[in-house]
Amino acid sequence: PSPFMLPTVILPGFLEAAIAYRPLEQFLQQLSFPTVTVPLQRRDWFPTLGGRPMTPILLQLHRTVKQVLQQYNTSKVNLIGHSAGGWISRIYLGEKPYLGRSAVAPISAWEAYRFVATLVTLGTPHISQERWTRWNLDFVNDNYPGAFYNSQVCYVCVAGKSIFGQRQRGSWLAYSSYRLTCGEGNCWGDGITPIAAAHLEGADNLILEGVKHSPKAPGIWYGSPQVIPSWVSYLE
Repeated sequence: PSPFMLPTVILPGFLEAAIAYRPLEQFLQQLSFPTVTVPLQRRDWFPTLGGRPMTPILLQLHRTVKQVLQQYNTSKVNLIGHSAGGWISRIYLGEKPYLGRSAVAPISAWEAYRFVATLVTLGTPHISQERWTRWNLDFVNDNYPGAFYNSQVCYVCVAGKSIFGQRQRGSWLAYSSYRLTCGEGNCWGDGITPIAAAHLEGADNLILEGVKHSPKAPGIWYGSPQVIPSWVSYLE
């Protein structure tokens, strides 16, 4: 019999709904990891637009993690955060009151480092020059720099290397996205997140050739069946 695998919770990327992650969820279940995606709809992200706090997403994440801990009668889960889901998960691990700019009172901290065994971030921009994202990311990086809780949590940061950003047809989107993220457009990344932004100091940092950012991208992405084996061993 396979050893007990920790249940895994997937947090979608910005403006993504849970349904986009169903194939990844099912594939992990076939590998004996009980897996649940935070049941987000696209509209659940709307209150966070314009740099507002990620509190509505954090509350749904916490609700899902609590249900999973209870359902599987376990004290720990693994967390997979795709894109913005990765840095939102870093807020979730933390113990500092997370106060949105427009919030009246600080939201309590979740201190989820106590019940997360491994955090895998897939194509997460852990830094940004973009003014709407910066407030949130500055909160994360000022309070929890790098793999901050790595004495309790294993951090795995996965970057895709599929598109070199250039100011020409076919790689213009990558160029502008990389530039907004790390200040430099002419570099490698997954088409949205440059490699330089997807890694954290103190984490296990991986670079996967040919991997694109989004579950909807043509070609392979982080959650494609042929790509999952390169990072899934960290969940064991």
